[in-house]
Amino acid sequence: MEGNTKKGLDGTGLELPANLYGNLKSASSDQSHLQILHDIKSSNTPAVINYGASWCRVCSQILPAFCQLSNNFPKLSFVYADIDECPETTQHIRYTPTFHFYRDGERVDEMFGAGEERLHDRLWLHS
Repeated sequence: MEGNTKKGLDGTGLELPANLYGNLKSASSDQSHLQILHDIKSSNTPAVINYGASWCRVCSQILPAFCQLSNNFPKLSFVYADIDECPETTQHIRYTPTFHFYRDGERVDEMFGAGEERLHDRLWLHS
């Protein structure tokens, strides 16, 4: 049955807003997380990675807003990475949700916890 298990954003079980600009990705394995990090570091596109977990209540509360914000900031790349699906590459994450912000391939900021207004302001700052 494990082969049919949904992962990433599809595996959250939440009704999430549609992504209008194709700038929202999901890292559903260590390999896909590494590829996304490589793509971020080799591009000049600002990016934000939301590290969360399906069992985290706060993560489930902020995820719909994160998806909606991807429509408000079409020039940013948005990534959701579930720490249970990417255990090797996310072992440095200590709190969920954690947001990492990238500019010119370098991580420039980090935010812990939720708060839609805080997240919006931080995205505006890095867009």
